[in-house]
Parts: sequence; structure tokens; C-alpha cells
Amino acid sequence: MAYLSRLRLTNFRNLTHLDIELSPGVTVYYGPNAQGKTTLLEAVYLLCIAKSFRAENERELVSFEAARSGEQALVDGTIQKMGRSLRVIVGYQPTQRSSQNANGLSYNVRKEIRVNRLKHTAGELIGQVNAVLFSAADIELVQGPPSGRRRFLDILLSQADQAYLKRLQLYYRVVQQRNQLLRLLREGRAESDELAFWDDELVREGASITWQRQEAMRELTPACMRHHEDLSGPEENLEVEYRPSVLLGGDVAEIENNFREALAAASHREWARPITAVGPHRDDFNLTIDGADMGIFASRGQARTLALALRLAEAEFLESVRGEGPVVLFDDALSEMDGSRRHRLLEKATRYEQVLVTTTDLEQVNDFFGPGANYFHVSGGQVWPSDQEGNVGETPVSSAEVEEALEEKIAEASEAANQAIDETV
Repeated sequence: MAYLSRLRLTNFRNLTHLDIELSPGVTVYYGPNAQGKTTLLEAVYLLCIAKSFRAENERELVSFEAARSGEQALVDGTIQKMGRSLRVIVGYQPTQRSSQNANGLSYNVRKEIRVNRLKHTAGELIGQVNAVLFSAADIELVQGPPSGRRRFLDILLSQADQAYLKRLQLYYRVVQQRNQLLRLLREGRAESDELAFWDDELVREGASITWQRQEAMRELTPACMRHHEDLSGPEENLEVEYRPSVLLGGDVAEIENNFREALAAASHREWARPITAVGPHRDDFNLTIDGADMGIFASRGQARTLALALRLAEAEFLESVRGEGPVVLFDDALSEMDGSRRHRLLEKATRYEQVLVTTTDLEQVNDFFGPGANYFHVSGGQVWPSDQEGNVGETPVSSAEVEEALEEKIAEASEAANQAIDETV
């Protein structure tokens, strides 16, 4: 099993210096909003996925004061995995811009990733340690646009299989090139026979992606239905349907044939609007209860329960494929649940090796975990040891070894090598 045993942060958002030991089991971070609780989970997720789950741009991850003085931001984690230690460092080096951007920021950042001191790309980091994040925003998995559900599938499959991520990155580059060619064709600046090459690339990569998503959905669907019944009871009949933009098939070759037929049928649409009309970038999956589309008709409570069932199915899938359970992260995901449903969810989640929970209401989780969890109070960018009753220690957790992390001297790296995941996952 894998778990994070140490987390060190330098200039990461409002957590300027942090060095904290973690252990298997449950750790609870509690305190008011906007104090740094979510930032802690963001850092852990970053060590697993190579990307923040809430930053629109990686400039946001570097504290403003550090960026102004040109100091690095570091996320440094030690992971215990199968009897060995794995140290992952993600560094952000601010670089000055000649002018401010739309957000008023006068700097960019260069990112570099090291695993046991060796330089890695984002794609090479993903899958080293898996994570599943439960957050209040997960309701968008049910009621939000298809892009969120595609992202759910892509992160899941990228963690399960690095080859999927590489194929996905290539596929999106093909879509970009093909879209450019479609625009040139419409403007009369290219020949139609040039499209055949990009069609072949699109079909080959896209059919493989569709096949892997189809196979994943076959495992996710019964797991999601089972977890939903456990959380909500047997009264609601849930169905989950994968809805690709091309017909499925019994193997990749059949999907390729279906893909070519779909492309031919969409040619008039692509001429009218020069963008690729079919392919995995148009896929979706549908959740229905008793025949009603939950994207349209779900109450907030139903949508919340469905999202939790999807996340539980995600964790189960990763454990099945990878042979080890993920690190489970709850970012204020329990606040809108009744006590009974919250208990059933936590009973499922806490069977995994490590669970990190943030909450504004200590009593809400204390009645379930009691003395069986580690507790920390988060306030003003500092983390204070606590007991289950909320009695806070006199000394906050600090980073006594910031210098050691800084000595890593994370060199400047090409942001392009790591940008692929930003564009695809």
C-alpha cells in the first residue's frame, strides 16, 4: 500500500513554510474557510496528478511575495510505497514578464518535477501514486457540462495506465492540427487530399481511447450502481450509460471502422464549422434514475450522492487495476450530508490506507472518527496539532528543513514538457 509520510511546502500559496509528518489512517484538518486547508490537499493531489485541481494557471500556486522576489515555490513529498521511499518534488520558478497579464500578474512560472532527484515529465509522474479527490465541486460531475465527465474519465485512466495519457496527448495534438487544416481548406489555402493523413491519425488514436473508455465504463458502472444503492437505498434505480460520439464495437478495429463512417457523415458539418465534429473529445456519459436524466432533473442531494458514488467507484477501479489503493482526499465534501449518509460514506472510504479530510466543523467528523484520527487546526497559513476535542497545541507545525528543500536547486525546465497534461487532462 502507498501513503504520504511527509509533506514540505515552501511559498505554496499562503503556506510559506510547512514541514509535517503524516501517517497511515485518517488525518483531519479543520478550521475556518480561507486559512489553508484546501491548499494542503491541493499539494498532495499535485504530487500524484502533477496538476492542481483548482488553479486556472500555475502562477496562482506561488505566493505573491515569493514571486515578487523571484523565490521558488516547492511541493516536496515523501511517499512510502511497497517498502521503499519515493521522494517527489514539484518546483515553480517565477520568471519576470515585460508586462502584466489580464490578471495583473507580471510573472510566469517554470515547473520542474523530480522523483528521487531525477527529472520527470508530468506524464511520467502520474500513476506513481494514485489519488482520488472528493470535493464540494463534484456536483458538477452530474449537473455540469460533458467536459467535466470526460476529465473524470481521463484522470482515472491516466492514473491507471500511462500509455493512455500518452495516447490522449497525441490525440489532442492531432485534433489541433486537423482543425487548423479544416480552416485552411475552407479558406482555399490547402488541398483536400491533405486531410487523409490526419483522418488516419485521428481514427487510430481516437478508436483506442474510445475502446479504453468503454472497457473502463464496464467496470465503473456496476461499482457506481452498488455504491449509490449503499448510500441512498434500493428505492432509486440508477443506470449509467457511456455515450461516445462514434458507435462502439467488439474490438478496436470495429470502432475504427465506425469512426471513419462517422467522420464521413460529419463532413458537411465540418465544412460549415471547421472543427473536428466527432471523436473522444465529444464523448459523455449519462446518469439516469428511474429513466430521468440526472443532469437535468437531479435534486442537489441526488447529484451529491451520485458524485460520491462515482468517486467511490473511481477508487475501487484504481485499486483493482493498480493493485494498491489510492490516497483518498475529502475537501469539505461532507458538509451537506445527513449524518447517516456521511457515516456510510466514511465507512467505505476509510478502508483505504490513507485518508485526508478537511472540514470547517470538527464535531461533524469527530462523532465518526473519535480518537482514531489525527487532528490539526489550520489558521492563518499555519498548522497546529490538536486533539479530537479541538484543544490546540502551543506550537504550530513549522518547516525546520526548508533549507534542505531549497538546496535541491530545481533548475529551470521547459514548461512545454509539462504543459501537455494541462491541455488534455
